[in-house]
Amino acid sequence: MPTITLNKTELEKLIGKKLPLEQLKDRISMLGTDLEKIEGDEIHVEVFPNRPDMLSEQGFARALSSFIGVKTGLRKYNVKKSGHKVIIDKSVTMRPYTACAIVKNLRLTDEKIKELMQIQEKLATTHGRNRKKSAYGVYPLERITFPVRYEARDPKTIRFRPLGFERAISAAEVVELHPKGKEYAHLTAGWTKYPFFVDAAGKILSLLPFTNSHDTGKVDEMTKDVFVECSGIDLENVKVALNILVTMLGDMGGEIYSLEMAYEDKSIKSMVTPDLMAGKMKVDREYINQRLGLELSDAEMKKMLERMGYGYEKGMAFVPVYRADILHQADLMEDVAIAYGYENFKESIPTMVTIGQEDQAEKFYEKLRDGLVGFRLLEVKNYHLMNGVELNEKMMEKGKGIALLNSLGEHNHLRHSLLPSLLKNLSDNKHHEFPQDLFEIGRVFFADAEEETNVGEEDRLGIVVCHEKTDFTEIRQILDALLVYLGVEGKVKETKDPRFIAGRVGEILIGSKKIGVIGEIHPAVLEKWGITVPAVGMEVDVGKMLELAQ
Repeated sequence: MPTITLNKTELEKLIGKKLPLEQLKDRISMLGTDLEKIEGDEIHVEVFPNRPDMLSEQGFARALSSFIGVKTGLRKYNVKKSGHKVIIDKSVTMRPYTACAIVKNLRLTDEKIKELMQIQEKLATTHGRNRKKSAYGVYPLERITFPVRYEARDPKTIRFRPLGFERAISAAEVVELHPKGKEYAHLTAGWTKYPFFVDAAGKILSLLPFTNSHDTGKVDEMTKDVFVECSGIDLENVKVALNILVTMLGDMGGEIYSLEMAYEDKSIKSMVTPDLMAGKMKVDREYINQRLGLELSDAEMKKMLERMGYGYEKGMAFVPVYRADILHQADLMEDVAIAYGYENFKESIPTMVTIGQEDQAEKFYEKLRDGLVGFRLLEVKNYHLMNGVELNEKMMEKGKGIALLNSLGEHNHLRHSLLPSLLKNLSDNKHHEFPQDLFEIGRVFFADAEEETNVGEEDRLGIVVCHEKTDFTEIRQILDALLVYLGVEGKVKETKDPRFIAGRVGEILIGSKKIGVIGEIHPAVLEKWGITVPAVGMEVDVGKMLELAQ
């Protein structure tokens, strides 16, 4: 979690009230942040990743001022039209989104410039995922000629002076010579072109995701008006980052102006940014009261939410644009609890007397593990996330797994089966000697409209046995021994499954209930995984097995 350093004197000015030191320490700690220390005029605070809006003195003061009752309710920011535009070229496919703004009439001091630099870095580290998801730049407006273009160019053809450098260099040299180029070079691996912001006069503003130009991107105490850009691979992430930055500059006394984002790629809708209109969320008072053990009236709920910076009217919460973490009633509930004060919740002894004991399912899983280890199988634990190719193409299936929205990297699906995970283990370790006999007790996921998330979960047991002489008989013997060990009678009925060889695959039944599948892995599946040794496997719903074993 990021730690920021706040100027105590500046913070108190922004809050509008000076608190005694002990009270200040207490209120900061109860706001939902971790106070590390206060030394002289410096306050060191650890801010949780879900609150990037608090990474600046202005954002932190805004939250604390509301929390202690000085300036409660929704902060409103006026946005004027600048009449300028930023043109986004089709070529920036590697980081296709940007949101920009202009802020005028700032009075920047050395302290405020430090604050601006701090939030840019901390925001890029947290909200921007170390610049992988988004990165940000601030530029003196007087050095820029509109319209500005955001486009990809060959770095070998561009020369400019990076921020802090004494001379101009080739953009291709930035990854080798500039500190930020070296630090973030991994983000651009495989790129033949790089994104640049370029003004209408042809001046380079920045090379992304590395550095501003020294000539057009250095803000100093003489700067009054600034151009702010946020760019990245996720549009909502970029828009929230811009909202956080411009509201911070607005709290510094700046006037916010919008810009038209003109996308030449017609699949992306052009827009005007920033949009500082508050979002809306209906407040489920019964949900919040029940889970917090409170009986807050509508008026009391309004008071609690306003202390956390929300607007409230007729059961509707107005969510600040810089709060990207408010997605569910549980998020509102957390803020209500903070406003109410965790220290004010009354302790109570449960009315129900219970004796703590190990969960029956866990006891059953432990028994399974003991038995399987006795069969000379090695237990593995895999991630719940895999990629779509591993879950589908490599398993001779289609449309399996739960796809993630806005996923980063290749792990973009929740697995629906343990067998792909186990085959991946074999594939990753094929350079080691065989046999490789593995099992996993883990969770899989499936679509379920009755669940709040539309995703259901269940625990399963997966087994693979891999060596030159393995066959259906061997995996069937493991199944039979396991059923005897558990004291359960079961049988296998022939079935069809594209992952297994036809005629050598069956459903596992206990009574009339199907609990799993067993068979010899199809050679085409093994070939797709790069496994050259025969393999057999089985997968069982251990929840059903537990139910039927009792």
